[in-house]
Amino acid sequence: MAMSRSIERIGRLRELIATDGLDALLVSGKENVRYLSAFTGTNGTLLIDPDDAYLLTDFRYVEQAADQSPDFEVIDGGETPRKRLAERMNTRAKVGFDDADMRVKNHAALVEELSEGTELVAAAGVVEKLRAVKDADEIDAIARAAAIADSIYSTISEEGLAGRSEKDVAWRIEWLARERGASGLSFPPIVAGGPHGALPHAEPRDRKIGDGELVVLDLGVVFDGYCSDCTRTFASGNVDGHAREIYDIVLDAQRTALAQIAEGVECQLIDKSARDVIDAAGYADQFGHSTGHGVGVEVHELPTLSSRSKDVLELGNVVTVEPGIYLPGEFGVRIEDLVVVADDGPRVLTPFEKQLLVVD
Repeated sequence: MAMSRSIERIGRLRELIATDGLDALLVSGKENVRYLSAFTGTNGTLLIDPDDAYLLTDFRYVEQAADQSPDFEVIDGGETPRKRLAERMNTRAKVGFDDADMRVKNHAALVEELSEGTELVAAAGVVEKLRAVKDADEIDAIARAAAIADSIYSTISEEGLAGRSEKDVAWRIEWLARERGASGLSFPPIVAGGPHGALPHAEPRDRKIGDGELVVLDLGVVFDGYCSDCTRTFASGNVDGHAREIYDIVLDAQRTALAQIAEGVECQLIDKSARDVIDAAGYADQFGHSTGHGVGVEVHELPTLSSRSKDVLELGNVVTVEPGIYLPGEFGVRIEDLVVVADDGPRVLTPFEKQLLVVD
């Protein structure tokens, strides 16, 4: 009988726990709980030690948890959930917890329930390390999410942009995502024309897209619990030479960084390769975000492709490569691909055209 996904992940997690000198790990973040247990309820906490795996929830979700998470012992917390949890934790000396997720007041209340021999130890990021390396099924889900996004770009480019409001285009993107099988969007889509495109995280407005503007579109969808993420910059009619010059610089930077994607490469160096191209063109101050990030059950996860990153690419990482140049009062350009770190080089999941497309 094949090993379940949860058992395999719990096994790998136990190895990390032991390496970090912990006797158990408390998992409270919703995405991490779902990743390890498949539980989708809104109230779930996991406790994993070398021998057991517990899922603490409440009356509303006990039956659901038993059905979705058969590899866990389900605990109904009732009116004293921290006490029920502490009863299991008190058999272990050092219990890690996600200090990036747990609220201070919840931490204090849990500590009060623990015996003197049990210590809570800050251990953020342990599960995220596992999530960074995707298996074949995860990559397939991300690829299907990316294919839906790719088809949306094709439709939007065929329908045109000039004369449509940014909000109208954003609503169309969401409708197309649902119509084509996505369970939702990875994030609210960015549709930003003209000077609005100089805001990297611009929110769609009622303003109509003019003729001859650069328009930044950034979108991703969720399929089977996994996200995609892709950005393209279009021209809503003919644009001037300066806009094309900036576009070509960003495209050169994006392709340069993309070519560096391989197992064992330091993420910091990938960021530098894109930044060097943009810096050499004189636009260092107009590229203020990182070159990329991991994508999986969340649209932003490990590894990080930035100047401060200590991450090193591993086989199975899925990352974005997305340099940009943003000129306040004029326009912005960003080009982003979603890429798998494969044994034969970068596998691009977002093949939609990257040459500047002029759409009516």
